[in-house]
Amino acid sequence: MALRSNYLSGLENVAQTLGTMAPTGTLGVVIPLVIGKSGNGTWLLVLGVVAVFLLILYNINVFATRGASAGGLGTYAGLGLGTRAGALTKWVYLIAMLFGVAGCAPSAAYYACLLLTEYAGIPDSALLGALATTAVVALSWWIAFRDIKLSSNVMIVIEATSLAVIIAIIVVAMSKDGPWVDRPQLTLEGVGPRRLTAGLVLAFIMMGGFESATTLGVESKRPEWTIPRALVRCVVPVGILYVVMTYLLVGLGRRFGLALDQLEAPFDTLARAYHHPLLGAASSAGVALSYFACTLGSMNAGARTLFSLAGDGYFPRSFGSAHPRNATPHRAIAALGILAIAATAGLLAAGVSLVSCIDYLSQLAALGFIGSYFMVCLAAPFFLRRLAALRWPALAASASALVLLAAVIVVSVYPAPEGPARLLPYVFLALLAAGVSVSWWVRRGATPTPTR
Repeated sequence: MALRSNYLSGLENVAQTLGTMAPTGTLGVVIPLVIGKSGNGTWLLVLGVVAVFLLILYNINVFATRGASAGGLGTYAGLGLGTRAGALTKWVYLIAMLFGVAGCAPSAAYYACLLLTEYAGIPDSALLGALATTAVVALSWWIAFRDIKLSSNVMIVIEATSLAVIIAIIVVAMSKDGPWVDRPQLTLEGVGPRRLTAGLVLAFIMMGGFESATTLGVESKRPEWTIPRALVRCVVPVGILYVVMTYLLVGLGRRFGLALDQLEAPFDTLARAYHHPLLGAASSAGVALSYFACTLGSMNAGARTLFSLAGDGYFPRSFGSAHPRNATPHRAIAALGILAIAATAGLLAAGVSLVSCIDYLSQLAALGFIGSYFMVCLAAPFFLRRLAALRWPALAASASALVLLAAVIVVSVYPAPEGPARLLPYVFLALLAAGVSVSWWVRRGATPTPTR
């Protein structure tokens, strides 16, 4: 049984990408943390990261405008570098999405627990966090299993409404007495290379997942037209939104003397400062729902990548078959859900706090994104050369993206982070080696059945 073809509209492709990017969650959690590291230079760092992602987008669309596959980035890498490199990239991307699910689910649970504690009086505890995380993964599994169109509709509603609340809080805050021009930011007061690089890896997570619509493949209507435009329609406006909101948040933090990175719910705090507690509560609910959407979007993308691996003979064949009624990769969805819960539960059982659990899992996901982007940018000029379509702009875009991605990789591992975080690159490599070993074992007796 194959996935349903010619099914999703352009808006539903945008929804898949927007849901996986989780812009509300990024604004509520990631950007305040980056501000804590990079201070007055955060807006410049964010602008630079958006520029890097535009280069990555250019390289991805080299492939997306010419074909579609559930394998997404892995298929693209294979077109330029060969089938083995493609399978390797699928594993890298699959690990990114697995930890995307495992990291976003406890993030949603964390904010849900804050609301339950404040408004329902339920004491916060590790057990409550574990139960809430399991509930998020279970509900994501059910929606992803039922219908990809249902998933898309849920994600677009969540992000549209939650972003509206976040923007409303900023508009209300900026409309009060206070300057719009924040000179310390414009003059980069106290900013140097060390402060900018301190927030680089964390800032890179902001745009991760923008490419997830590529895994929809032929489920999209006119995929060679719809998917590339969906990526552009998310990366450009969301990137602009991040730059503007970062600038305003730093200014508001200075105005109120708030250390945004030290607050559990920065937008809730801002709303309460202007006597709008309901908006504040709505913002926390919006962040929780945004991370739920990210869990769902990551599950959709990861399951389709695993579905493609199985169809190409690099994973047990049963995972390359869609559900007979729902036409969704049901076995792959279930596998991702189980592994994500196991990863989170294992860390919590080991005594890791929910916040540290989110941090470690998100960093593992970031390594997967960086690796898969690197492979696609490396593959693009080889693919274009094969088509006799390689030109200097494409070569420059590929080389620039590779240099910048390599720099992000270096900064992420050197100097080595303190504590358990220094082990994360080795954990990632071990998981990748395990995945490649599984593919090697399966390939010995498998006959490929390519998927679309």
